[in-house]
Amino acid sequence: MNTIFDPMRIRDHFEESAQLAQDLLKDEEFLQALSRGAQVLVDALKSGHKVMSCGNGGSMCDAMHFAEELSGRYRDDRKPFAAMSFSDPSAMTCIGNDYGFDKVFARQTQALGRPGDVLLAISTSGNSPNILAAAKEAQLLGIKVLSLTGNGGGQLSGLADVDVCVPWNGYADRIQEVHIRCIHAWIESIESALA
Repeated sequence: MNTIFDPMRIRDHFEESAQLAQDLLKDEEFLQALSRGAQVLVDALKSGHKVMSCGNGGSMCDAMHFAEELSGRYRDDRKPFAAMSFSDPSAMTCIGNDYGFDKVFARQTQALGRPGDVLLAISTSGNSPNILAAAKEAQLLGIKVLSLTGNGGGQLSGLADVDVCVPWNGYADRIQEVHIRCIHAWIESIESALA
């Protein structure tokens, strides 16, 4: 069979991803941060607050996925949880046009966030200006900041109440793969605690 793809390259892709997952299972700091993040989310939802989420590019897709799994369902039927992602294109283009792209998430945090809510801020580098601005706004409003980062955590790690940083300095796709696993672990934790 004549193929244009190198099967070893595909195997390497999966092996590298699996190795990172195995390394994380031995990383107590990472696992403890993940557990603290779950507690922040459970506490907020249990006390009647909401979870907001934001990210850019693939991280926005993760932010949307997180919110829809909470307000919809993940594995089992249960009541919906109050969650939303800042992903409305009309809001983003309006705010971006009037205030600049760096404010697209901060402005929505200011408009929709209340003390006791949680902002899940996702940035593989931890240095996205619009994510940093949202985290700063959340701090001012008494909103807890939970972050998913990588590559050392960047500036965002210093703004978060809990930062879950993937210890990876390579391409961002590996960090994103772990982020979606974190999101699923959090959703399962929320359902287990509250459903």
